[in-house]
Amino acid sequence: MSAHPTLLERRRLLTEDELHGVPWLPHLLPDERERVVPELRVSHAAPGELVCRIGRPATYWFGVIDGLLKMNTVTDDGRAITYSGLASGGWFGEGTVLKRESYRYNIQALRNSRVAGLPVDTFHWLLDHSIGFNRFVMNQLNERLSQFIGVVGAGRSASPEQRVARNLAALVNPVLFPGVGEVLRITQQELAYLVGLSRQRVNEALAALQARGVLRIEYGGLRILQIDALHREDF
Repeated sequence: MSAHPTLLERRRLLTEDELHGVPWLPHLLPDERERVVPELRVSHAAPGELVCRIGRPATYWFGVIDGLLKMNTVTDDGRAITYSGLASGGWFGEGTVLKRESYRYNIQALRNSRVAGLPVDTFHWLLDHSIGFNRFVMNQLNERLSQFIGVVGAGRSASPEQRVARNLAALVNPVLFPGVGEVLRITQQELAYLVGLSRQRVNEALAALQARGVLRIEYGGLRILQIDALHREDF
């Protein structure tokens, strides 16, 4: 073992409190839950650490117990593109796991995060045996598709305020990230990493959104007051 254990080497069983934060477990029947809970693992990801790496085969289906991750890639000409943030309660990568593909994106921790994983073979066992789990995964895929269609429809001409608003709308989506709660715990620098703007420009966009009554800036995070308004086109 290396002097600095990897994410995989640091994995452990989930505590009862952590299991309560896994949104798909309540959809399982008792025998299904008994089968999969011993297979779940959780590990601590430090800021900047990669959870998934482009080109690596998918071995786990991952979820955020708490923390903040980002999904991104790098183009052939060296440009970094961030697809989305991944907040507490969110499980991701089911499309890759379904097809047993290698990752086409990186998943990187923006802050200290606890990341849970379900082995790919156990994921497929649930697909074969659990109606409740299938419904959960279908709902995930449908919600994610709607989210990406909205991003594509917005095009590249979105204003900074629109870009910030849409990223916030994605992060507070109660279906994809049920662990966020009433206040999104995020710093302006973390939001800048996700949006691809400077911290100063993000600060200006947040101030504009607050002036419109869309959100309130609070210590350590943002309270969203009008979720639907985050999708408006008139910022």
